[in-house]
Amino acid sequence: MTAIHATALVDPSAQLDATVSVGPYTVIGPHVKIGAGTTVGPHCVIEGHTTIGRDNRIFQFNSLGAVPQDKKYAGEPTELVIGDRNIVREFCTFNLGTVQDAGVTRIGDDNWIMAYVHVAHDCQLGNQITMANNTTLAGHVQIGDWATIGGLTGVLQRMRIGAHSMVGFASHVNKDVPPFMVVDGHPLEVRAVNLVGLKRRDFSDASLKAIREMHKLIYRQGKTLDEARAAIQALTAQMPEAAADIALMDDFLGSSVSGIAR
Repeated sequence: MTAIHATALVDPSAQLDATVSVGPYTVIGPHVKIGAGTTVGPHCVIEGHTTIGRDNRIFQFNSLGAVPQDKKYAGEPTELVIGDRNIVREFCTFNLGTVQDAGVTRIGDDNWIMAYVHVAHDCQLGNQITMANNTTLAGHVQIGDWATIGGLTGVLQRMRIGAHSMVGFASHVNKDVPPFMVVDGHPLEVRAVNLVGLKRRDFSDASLKAIREMHKLIYRQGKTLDEARAAIQALTAQMPEAAADIALMDDFLGSSVSGIAR
């Protein structure tokens, strides 16, 4: 049987796998679905049209699936979707999406989300992301796989943080952060390539060489962004082993609306 504490309030319409564990005084609403092996700690509130996958560990005092902090929200049946094997520490708040966007706030798999993290409406988070304590995401933020965000960082609405990047402690993210880069500060500045993180993830020497070259083209040679992007596109012929990494950077730069951190 599902291990639901006697003091928990689980709506009869909620869909919980038989292996789900629910702690004392937790409240789970009628439109909630929770997958196998997930544990929900005490004093949590999970509401709205919220779907949570397998083998997540949700600690105490979390609020998941509450209505967006958006004055335009008018009660539409929008969603929060959380993937598998995420760690969600204490006092996090993840809100539903809005109809002004895709209508879904989405969190992928294998993410490490520390205490007091806020994920606002319509954010799209990938996999293997680390967000330290008090990270705050405004609406419509996108974060790529394997990104790391330092504590007390605020991310402005609609910003994008690229895959394999690192944002330092107490930063103000008001521009897009390209993949593979280390940024910090207020105003935000790019400091270097995230070599430590890339080496930990076994990036090849060829990939590291290409990423370093892209960093030089964007930040060290006085090029405009269009000029840097054209030079990056030309790297594929010179460094075919790193074609996927080059394409990731090119796509990110080409789709930036707010401009990138320089």
